Order: sequence, then C-alpha cells, then structure tokens
Amino acid sequence: MITSLVPATGAAVDDDALHRIYAYPATDRPYVRFNFVAAADGAATSGGFSAGLGNDGDQRIFAVLRRLADVVLVGAGTIRAEGYGGDLVDGDARSWRRAHGLAAHPAVAVISGSLGLDPESDFFRKAPVRPLVLTSAAAPADRRAGLERVADVVDCGADTVDTRALLAELGRRGLLRVLCEGGPAVLGGFTRFGAVDELCLSISPLLVGGDGPRIAVGTGPEHPVGLALSSLLTEDSALYTLYRRAG
Repeated sequence: MITSLVPATGAAVDDDALHRIYAYPATDRPYVRFNFVAAADGAATSGGFSAGLGNDGDQRIFAVLRRLADVVLVGAGTIRAEGYGGDLVDGDARSWRRAHGLAAHPAVAVISGSLGLDPESDFFRKAPVRPLVLTSAAAPADRRAGLERVADVVDCGADTVDTRALLAELGRRGLLRVLCEGGPAVLGGFTRFGAVDELCLSISPLLVGGDGPRIAVGTGPEHPVGLALSSLLTEDSALYTLYRRAG
C-alpha cells in the first residue's frame, strides 16, 4: 500500500490520487519529466539493469507516468539495454487515455546521435506506434537509410543532437508532456542545458555496491540546478520522490 509522507497525510494513495499527484501542469511548450530508480547507495542498476531495483509501488507509479505522457523519450543505450519491444501501456491505460482526449498509446522517441540501432530489433518490429528517432545531420547515411524504413528519423542538430532543437521538434509535433526514462547520459545532457522540469526518483531500500552508473553522467551545468520536493510517497521502505525545478 502506497502512503503519503509529503504531504504528511499517512493516507493510502490509490490510482486516482496518483493521477492527481503526477498530473502535468498546463503548458505551451514541452515539459520534461525524468523518471529513474536508484538504490539507497546511489546505484542506478542492479546486475546491469534498472528493473531489479523497483518494487510493486514503483511499478504502479511507472504505469501512471506513462499513462499521462504524450511521448516516452529514451536514449539509444536504454533501448539496447532494456529492449522496449511492444506496448508500453496496457489496455486499461489505452481506454483511460482515449477517455481523457489522448492518443491511445503515447508516442515513442529515441535519441541517437550515431543511429546505432537495429531496425530488425523488437523495438521496431513490435512498435505499437511508428517510433521517432532524433539524431544529427552527421549520422551515418547507411544507418539512416535502414532506420527510415521503420521510423521517422529527424535531424536535431548538425554534429550532435541538440537538446533545444530536440524539444522544438517535440513541440512542433504537439508532444508537450514528455516522460524521459533514461539513460544517464540523457539526464546529464538535459541537466546541462537547464531542460529538466521534474525528476521522479524512486529510492529502493537496497545496498547494491559495485561501480555501476549514477542516474546522470556527463559534463554538469555551470551551477547546480535547485529542486523543490513536491511529493514523497512510500511503500515497503521504498521512497518515491517527485521533485520540481525550484523557481
């Protein structure tokens, strides 16, 4: 049973309450929410995968976040590591989305500067919607040709994928409620450009150890980005935080 610590009600939190807590604000530009899970010692993976860190409460929140989003955005490394083949939302979520004026399935977008993706992978073969691949003009032409058969491939920068150009493309497509599910390089890049509006971080009550990645890597911003705690939930000693960019 998920309960609320902030606000400190101690009351059980049902799915309707989760929808209210994680509702996107009204916006006229892409609003970027990141969702990550980490162990209590800061490890972002267990056995090489993030899935081993979550529990039932984390999965409930994960499903609600996808249900609310216009687009699920991921880095190519996350696709290669986690698969992402097939539907990202279930039948109940599709019905809920239709009833609330959303597309039955959220759009799916992948960031890949090198286009190092296999067009024959389950991600493309079983895609419930045609994926959007966000790349740069410098990406290899042969890889581009292969991916254009199975996805919309769009340049968002000359030599590398430019975060601002990427967000402009999502905005042009009307994909304003952005849920980014990784990986660490993507969070690091968006942080560097001041493009993170929210961080949903589940903290698993585990000590994993090792030298696994953090939830963000890469060159940081000139100054740390301040966050404000909007919500704190708990279940079975796990913590589910919702931070919004301060100010």
